[in-house]
Amino acid sequence: MATPPEGLSRRAWLATASGAVAAGLVKTQFDAVKLDAATLPASQETVVDPTEVPGRIVSEVGQRAPGERPVRLVRSTEISSSSRTPLQDLDGILTPSDLHFERHHAGIPDIVAEEHELLVHGMVDHPTVFRMADLKRYPAVSRICFIECSGNGGAGYGDTDIPTEITPQALDGLLSTSEWVGVPLSTLLREVGVREGASWLLAEGRDAAMLARSVPLEKALDDALLVYAQNGEAIRPEQGYPVRLLLPGWEGNAQVKWLRRLEITDRPTMTREETSRYTDPLSDGTARQFSFTMDAKSLITFPAYPYALPDRGWWEIRGQAWTGRGRITGVDVSTDGGRSWTPARIQGPVLPKCPVRFRHLWEWDGRETVILSRATDETGYMQPTTRELLAARGERTSYHWNNIRGWKVAADGSVTFGLGELL
Repeated sequence: MATPPEGLSRRAWLATASGAVAAGLVKTQFDAVKLDAATLPASQETVVDPTEVPGRIVSEVGQRAPGERPVRLVRSTEISSSSRTPLQDLDGILTPSDLHFERHHAGIPDIVAEEHELLVHGMVDHPTVFRMADLKRYPAVSRICFIECSGNGGAGYGDTDIPTEITPQALDGLLSTSEWVGVPLSTLLREVGVREGASWLLAEGRDAAMLARSVPLEKALDDALLVYAQNGEAIRPEQGYPVRLLLPGWEGNAQVKWLRRLEITDRPTMTREETSRYTDPLSDGTARQFSFTMDAKSLITFPAYPYALPDRGWWEIRGQAWTGRGRITGVDVSTDGGRSWTPARIQGPVLPKCPVRFRHLWEWDGRETVILSRATDETGYMQPTTRELLAARGERTSYHWNNIRGWKVAADGSVTFGLGELL
């Protein structure tokens, strides 16, 4: 629950807030005006009283209601491309499997699970080929966690100017959360017998890009999983069917999809994806490499572009916060461009390496302002400002944009991406 405004007791604040909700005085995303008509669902031409006619009969596969049409945002139709999750249209923390973001470098391969093989070799006592039936014989574990592309957030920043007409989906939609089911990687490593001196492994995919990444053995023995199920069904092809590497809290590119090979080594392999890509040149001539962990981040999903607030009064600010270092312990919201901050209310459950939803009641007085959010995780790390991020990493950084985001609310109620207002 947000803290009371100055001069108002907590008891009075609770009574006022509760009364406002009960009286319908608090406005939410459903009360706002969506300015982008192209994204509005098509209206039904005929409205039939459902109490007067029988409904549809049972079916083998369910479908969404006609008025509910969330879709991924496709960046391009190139062979190496991505699609983004509609964060502003979802509730809770789980992402429907068909809306999980995509990022692949050579298209989605067609793989038959029954003929797929995973080779584990290198510095091991017993090099072994595992088929999917073999993997499913081991005791399975379930884990709810997010996967985020390390380039997430980059769409909100330009070399010369910062965009204003950008949605939460276009800005940070390379983030999704699922329940994953599979085998702990440590189980397979014990099975093959890792030799003394080994400290890394190479994970390689079976797509046309043959994407490969080096992973420290410490992470592999900690919480890494080989997952074959997602949200109660077989993992989707665009997410790595029939098996992918899951590294909770780490950047998505290292979580190799369509996994076909694990080579145990005593050093990183220095693949293309960890030398010419997924590294950041710094101002002192060095580069950040193997920056696996996704730092604490938050995003206000409403109010946000392309919505407009039709009138002043109490509005509900809502959003998501997440961190690859454990649990989110707090989210602060500012409604005056960062001059003051108020704790937002966090919606449970609060799980490690998993997003949380946050809410905050805000009385908009009709004046122009910038609203912000910042997250803190259980390590004490707080989401930085853009200036703090650039001071630490330099202006040539291309990945791990976890700086505070902002939305400008104009006097006419229109909302645009407002980071440029703060720089």
